Amino acid sequence: MPDASVPVVSMRNIVKRFGNFTAIHSASMDIRRGEIHALVGENGAGKSTLMNILYGLLPRTDGDIDLRGEPVRFANPKEAIALGIGMVHQHFKLAPSFTVAENIILGSEPLKSFGRLDRIRAERETKAISERFGLNLDPRAIIATLPVGLRQRVEILKALYREAEILILDEPTAVLTPQETRELFATMRSLADSGHSIIFITHKLREVLAVSDRISVMRQGRILSTIDNKNVTAQEIASLMVGRSVLLRVAKNEAKPTGELLLDVKGLTALGERGETAVDNLSLSVSAGEIVGLAGVQGNGQDELVECIAGLRRPVGGQVQICGTPLRPNPRGNREAGLAYIPADRGDLGLSLESSIWENMTVGHLGKFKAGPFFAATRAKQRAAELIARFDVRGATPDKAAGSLSGGNQQKVQIARELTRDARLIIAEQPSQGVDIGAIEAIHRTLVEMRDAGRAVFVVSADLDEVLSISDRVLVIYRGRIVANLKAADTDAEEVGRYMGGLDEEPASVGALPKETQHVV
Repeated sequence: MPDASVPVVSMRNIVKRFGNFTAIHSASMDIRRGEIHALVGENGAGKSTLMNILYGLLPRTDGDIDLRGEPVRFANPKEAIALGIGMVHQHFKLAPSFTVAENIILGSEPLKSFGRLDRIRAERETKAISERFGLNLDPRAIIATLPVGLRQRVEILKALYREAEILILDEPTAVLTPQETRELFATMRSLADSGHSIIFITHKLREVLAVSDRISVMRQGRILSTIDNKNVTAQEIASLMVGRSVLLRVAKNEAKPTGELLLDVKGLTALGERGETAVDNLSLSVSAGEIVGLAGVQGNGQDELVECIAGLRRPVGGQVQICGTPLRPNPRGNREAGLAYIPADRGDLGLSLESSIWENMTVGHLGKFKAGPFFAATRAKQRAAELIARFDVRGATPDKAAGSLSGGNQQKVQIARELTRDARLIIAEQPSQGVDIGAIEAIHRTLVEMRDAGRAVFVVSADLDEVLSISDRVLVIYRGRIVANLKAADTDAEEVGRYMGGLDEEPASVGALPKETQHVV
């Protein structure tokens, strides 16, 4: 019987340097047997780096790690897995054409004579461990056919199959519906009750309070505090993370849409990468003076819809108007019509990572920096320096390459560029991904200011809390169709989640809502 007084994991004075840059400054934390331990902090605080050290993905520069009271130093994840540590990454690492059982056993295959795969045994073992932990998975199901919530279970089961007693879950609810999140939390609690220890990395403070036993807060590479989840509020945790008071919900007055349609989509149909119908006869509109959010589980047509509006994908049917101008088959034409676009894929679409920050911030603003027949580079750099300060792009100078920044700070660069364009329609796709709480507050405040100035804002986000907080209306997309049109102030995550999961699927009216109408479906 393990000694309950000895932490299952003890990290002491961990330091991690990358050249002259110190990412982790003498960080210490203990993980107890049978607890759910949340690790929270701003983007760039060091959460993932610290956990990658524990999992063997990164070597530590200094410090000590004890596992079950014994000192350890892992050269790679294989050594960590062998001693009972598993990590479930935010982006699933599953083979979509394989079955559940094939994914579970990959790398640890049970074999018959002559090195042949024992498929029957693999399916039997997968079924047994699935039932043991209450995960209820069909060993023969193809991963590509499973909803996101079940794929998350497969990832967890992969770690449990390898006898992991310590599970690191990195942003596990990022693409789950509220119902799937509840099921995941039930699984986490069941695992903790059976003696497993879970480290839960997340930026969703409401979820931290709902499921964790203790909470460690990181800021600038240090563990500031580890607190029990008793009599602590999300506001107090956020203040520890940022070092100041922050607004966790957008402060905004009631929208006053003018009725002028700055985005008008009628009967849009578009194909996905495999030739399937990704957007299916979809209609929606966004008026000047309102923020409309689009909610949905990833893979239900959001990406294809936005790419059509931005001019990056040709629809096969339907009509789109941007600020009264018919859709053009190229991004430049739609920008000239009045569109500003923050893409979710900042690395390939939003930024040129090899170019300087000032060059990235100048794209779309070139006319502002003409000096006769010449380009005023000095003035462009000065403008970039102002935006770097205004949007708190950390570690940035105008001449620095955009690719040298962290993902969250790259996001700030493209947001700074797009939200300072003279555009009447703003499409913000995953605007807060990888961005810290303080920056999210500033981004949301800017979007509300643009709405109040008579512009139309269309927010597409996998973060349901963000959609409900920032939006005046919420549209829900499911299998390429709009299935609900809800007034944000009169709905909640539970109702939206039902539509996201296809539990309430009916055609929806997609224009502006009458004031007295909660939702029209």
